[in-house]
Amino acid sequence: MKTALLLVLCTFFSYTNSYSQEINFYKNAQGDTHICGEFPLDYLEHDDVYNIWFNKYYNELKLPEKRLRLKSKLKKTTVDIYLGTWCGDSKKWVPQFVKLWDELGLKRSQLRLIGLYNDDERYKTSPNGEEKGKQIHRVPVFIFKKDNVEYARIVESPKNDLVTDVVQIALGFPSAPNYEGANYLFKVFDSESIESIKENFNAHYKILRDKTRNSRELNTLGYVLLRNNRSEEALICFKLNTYLFKYNPNVYDSFGEALALSGEHVMALKMYEKVLEIDPENKNSKAQIKHLEALIGF
Repeated sequence: MKTALLLVLCTFFSYTNSYSQEINFYKNAQGDTHICGEFPLDYLEHDDVYNIWFNKYYNELKLPEKRLRLKSKLKKTTVDIYLGTWCGDSKKWVPQFVKLWDELGLKRSQLRLIGLYNDDERYKTSPNGEEKGKQIHRVPVFIFKKDNVEYARIVESPKNDLVTDVVQIALGFPSAPNYEGANYLFKVFDSESIESIKENFNAHYKILRDKTRNSRELNTLGYVLLRNNRSEEALICFKLNTYLFKYNPNVYDSFGEALALSGEHVMALKMYEKVLEIDPENKNSKAQIKHLEALIGF
């Protein structure tokens, strides 16, 4: 018992050293140490582990020969940056964004960095819940704010290129961020009741048809919701994905998993059978069907 308790305690610890702001760390299932919660930008630049990729990508950004003059348009802007030190896109785009910010002559104190977990129990959340209500389903996310009110964001990667996206934001004409379908649905979940969403299921489906580019978009959102104990919303998300991508076996597999975890074994069984209709050799579905039939008593 003491050993188990010690292991739990060792997965979350703090680091202060020369930094006035406490830095929190955790170990994931693979035993890798990552940052969680708010932390100072300088830590990425100077720590022996993180500065390898931070400095690499910081130096890789190619800036326009003509100096960008956007400082006056962004001097009252703050940017909340949600990232994962475990995430390849975060490792690339956060340093490059910082370099562009530096080039514009803006203060790093206008940037706020929040590290998110990547384990199953706390997937894409932070220790103090800074991400709540922000519709974070991909990382990194750059949220541009004035007077603490969001007016633009970049999700995971630039819509055009980083310089163009930031210029458009500074001039007041931001591009719609990536993953429009998932962004739309996440906002719906945060603003409407489950009953209302179910009643307007077809209307939401029609909107998502034009906004959702591939099955992975809502699939990722579904798992973010599922792993954060928002199972009813996750089920709706996965169900919508089966309507949007009816010939993709993975959408039924994910819906089946979520149904099984919610105790809806008969419906889960039907989803895995649907997988086999599309992909008859799917080993996972065969195993899940056998398991579910035993539970149901077939």
